Amino acid sequence: MSLAEARLGQLAARFDLSDETVAHGRRLLELWETDELASTRVTDAVDAVDQHLADSWVALDLPMVRAARRAADLGTGAGIPALPLAIALPELHMALVESVGRRTVFLERAIEECDLGARTSIVAERAEGWPDGIGVHDLVTSRALATLDVVLEYSAPLLTIGGYAVAWKGALSEEERTGGLRAAALLGLEIEDEIIVEPFAGARDRRLVVARKVAETPERFPRREGMAKKKPLGAGR
Repeated sequence: MSLAEARLGQLAARFDLSDETVAHGRRLLELWETDELASTRVTDAVDAVDQHLADSWVALDLPMVRAARRAADLGTGAGIPALPLAIALPELHMALVESVGRRTVFLERAIEECDLGARTSIVAERAEGWPDGIGVHDLVTSRALATLDVVLEYSAPLLTIGGYAVAWKGALSEEERTGGLRAAALLGLEIEDEIIVEPFAGARDRRLVVARKVAETPERFPRREGMAKKKPLGAGR
């Protein structure tokens, strides 16, 4: 048994994954390694098990992720965490939001290979330019997308009341944390938790920031494309 296969088996046991999920996870590893359109630099199978599968599946420890039925993953790139979550949660419909056309070609291929066509969709738009997504998701995910205040601004309009934004983040500076809290208050969100996670042995500075939508997001959001980064809410201006 290869080291990658052994680690995949460990993840299956840790997260109680079905044989079908493991098989699709194995296929994703192959696609990330061999498909030139996969927008990831992590192509070695062992590293990809850790950096892509384990890092995505660690969110399965969160009840609101397990319970979600309609999710959107923002700036999904190579489909992370969207594809691993979709294969692990058979009742979840996942929208993969990716504005770079070259990347969507890979996503289409991966969705077909993993038999996810009936419950996934590709949104070839920026989050701010997706009117059909507003207010219909109980989960919005993102990994290494932007500063916390920007991520929350992208996420909030897409959520239903009571829905959750879960952001995969590294170490947070006090400035970023404070900016996130400031943005959340303006967007109808409440940051409920900042969970330190260890998706694989030796993983450092990884956390999931969890924010719940507790009130309607003001009608001025989403702002036009680019404004969230140009004039971030967390800056307090």
